[in-house]
Amino acid sequence: MSLSPKSFQPADFEDFFLKAREAGGLVSWAGDWKEVSNSTSSAPAVVASLAISHNCTPIIEAQFFTRSDGRLLRPLNYTTIQSYKEGAAAFADRYKPKYLGLGIEVNALYEKSPTDFDAFVRLFNETYDAVKSRSPSIKVFTVFQLEKMKGLSGGRFGGTNDPSKAEWALLDRFPKSDIIAFTTYPGLIYKSPPEIPAGYYTEIGSHTSKPIAFTEIGWHTDASPAGWESNGAEQAQFVVTFFNLTAGLNKEFAVWNFLYDQNTF
Repeated sequence: MSLSPKSFQPADFEDFFLKAREAGGLVSWAGDWKEVSNSTSSAPAVVASLAISHNCTPIIEAQFFTRSDGRLLRPLNYTTIQSYKEGAAAFADRYKPKYLGLGIEVNALYEKSPTDFDAFVRLFNETYDAVKSRSPSIKVFTVFQLEKMKGLSGGRFGGTNDPSKAEWALLDRFPKSDIIAFTTYPGLIYKSPPEIPAGYYTEIGSHTSKPIAFTEIGWHTDASPAGWESNGAEQAQFVVTFFNLTAGLNKEFAVWNFLYDQNTF
């Protein structure tokens, strides 16, 4: 589960971690890379500490750009790179999370700014080495958006599905990555779980032999927009479909995006 309690009151936190253990014991946090650089009182530090104290495994994901428009949170200049790199290494040394993600849906950045993407590749490599020097057992990775990776921009994305525009070659830019990780929301492309092709996820295995992770999985339950209505039963059907379609993959972990809907406004 991603960190998504019903509220941030102590009783609801306890409820969340109890259910997270029942669901597999993994708890993810994703946010500004700068917060990871504060290894004592930041949100990821609190999540890492709480997860460990509740016998859960934390997954920490550091983001450095806005996914919707590809805008960097800070210029990837020397000062920022050093801060990100040293902060991640210090966090890894202090908390030793099993998993550390550097960048989320980074193929979105590639689409918006190949130059910034190239700078991130260098940042990833340097940070990977810095983290491993402090805690060699941590599995370090970056995260791609699977639907875009497959060249799927139709449906609720509003474009056209064109597999000729697939972005699988970007995997080769991260040879050090311990895991190949994705977010996946097939409900943006298909109107119901049975429409998802049988090879939708197994295709990943033809592009990498590394373990596969899914850092965000979801299916909406809204009664809108017209033509894309869904509900809880369909969401439950997707969960079954997802695990059936990924059964043959070398799957490291999978994270359901929200246990409880969050107020993001």
